[in-house]
Amino acid sequence: MTRDEEHLRLLSIFHYVLAALAGLFSLFPLIHITIGVLMLSGRFESQNQAPDERLFGWMFIAMGSAFLAAGIAFSVCLALAGRYLSQRGHYMFCLVMAALACMFVPFGTVLGVLTIITLQKESVRQLFVPPPSFQ
Repeated sequence: MTRDEEHLRLLSIFHYVLAALAGLFSLFPLIHITIGVLMLSGRFESQNQAPDERLFGWMFIAMGSAFLAAGIAFSVCLALAGRYLSQRGHYMFCLVMAALACMFVPFGTVLGVLTIITLQKESVRQLFVPPPSFQ
């Protein structure tokens, strides 16, 4: 196994680990969804109940659901990038996901930068299988 192949194998493993970590953190919006459901069901009634409480409940549910979906999609894409790195396919997808992983501070930033540096090497680029051409 060459040095570049070993680097790709390690990057693949770390992408899986980061995907699991991102998946765990993406579950935090469930708190907001729960609060929204409680607001709609009337469990958060107070002395000065605002008429817009139902609107705020729906906003909590909508925003929480959107962030939950985005977080899970990000986690799945990170896991796919790890799989593609191990299979040496989908070079551009791996490069884009490495750039997006940089937003997940601090671990994603380190992994993203190391992945970008590794993928920019010409010897690593040649290891990737070119996509099939359509004729």
